[in-house]
Amino acid sequence: MPTVMLRKFEKVCAIVEKYDNDPAKLIPILQEVQNEYRYLPEEVMAFVATTLGLSPAKVFGVASFYAHFALQPKGKYVVRLCDGTACHVKGSDGILQALYKKLGLDEKNPTTPDMLFTVETVACLGACGLAPVVVINDTVYGQVTPEKAAALVDEIRVKEDGSHVSA
Repeated sequence: MPTVMLRKFEKVCAIVEKYDNDPAKLIPILQEVQNEYRYLPEEVMAFVATTLGLSPAKVFGVASFYAHFALQPKGKYVVRLCDGTACHVKGSDGILQALYKKLGLDEKNPTTPDMLFTVETVACLGACGLAPVVVINDTVYGQVTPEKAAALVDEIRVKEDGSHVSA
């Protein structure tokens, strides 16, 4: 493989080598690649396929089958809002609308242009006793209101650079 291409995919090469170039370990390889890029770029999946001796269709098939994998870029902060029964009954839709309004997003455009936030809804987060629940990256927030969700966004923006707080 040309040296320029190997340099471009240096981190991907290290991940694949960590798993001994074993095609049977495709899922953990893709998980680590996604951790690196925050999604699975098409060219990276093709490179992984070639490196492991798999067809690009096989790698894409695995990546598109599992909901955990993202095929589009996500923001630095992924805001997952539970819309399971308990959360829905306790007002998760109002929280979703508040987040969309605060961030200028909608269902078709879930990621801010600055790649700071992505808003997603999930069927259940398994924390029904805390409903409604929002998880931002790995932090769980319970009994969230639309106002609290907007405040969480402001806190993150202040932490990031202090200049993006908006009404």
